[in-house]
Amino acid sequence: MKTPYKNIYNVLKLNRFIVLAVVVFAFLASTFSVWMAFTTHKSALKSAFAINTDGSIIPLKLVTQKENFRVEALAHLELFHTYFYNIDESNYERNLEKALWLGNSSIDNLYRQKKADGVYNRLLQYSLVQKVLSIDSRIIENNGSYSFTSTTIFEINRGSIIDTYELVSTGNLILVNRNFPNNPHGLLITDYFENTLKKLNNEN
Repeated sequence: MKTPYKNIYNVLKLNRFIVLAVVVFAFLASTFSVWMAFTTHKSALKSAFAINTDGSIIPLKLVTQKENFRVEALAHLELFHTYFYNIDESNYERNLEKALWLGNSSIDNLYRQKKADGVYNRLLQYSLVQKVLSIDSRIIENNGSYSFTSTTIFEINRGSIIDTYELVSTGNLILVNRNFPNNPHGLLITDYFENTLKKLNNEN
């Protein structure tokens, strides 16, 4: 007895259905994979991760990161302005060296300009004491970059005369590698500029 041959059209129709099903399944699987990758990437942009002491992963939201950055930025600016402006004949070299670690060439250029103008020679000659009284800084974020405005109140003690000044300075902040103890916050001041210097009073 001969085996009857299957209808060729039925075979082709079945094959076409199988191929179409495979193509549709592959398309759906690819679409799902792309969607998952996009969702994971979007979620990763909003979070950072740290390893806990027990090996578990702790998500850190960008909001927290920005808050931490602001705290570190303010501490960095306070440290710099203290080192750069809180000086006397006994500590100015040490303090200025520490201050130079916290900024780029704009700080070094300002230091050299002050040195050329005889600021530090007068400090030594007249035994002046320059003391920072307060530092108030404001951080501004613009598309991932950070700028600041700082208002520093300091006094210059000339023995019988104490003059108080208000200095307003501006600049930018960029992230760099931490370098303890030279740069503990991992930030660098760039484009630093002393905008205004105003004498507040004159006490005898």
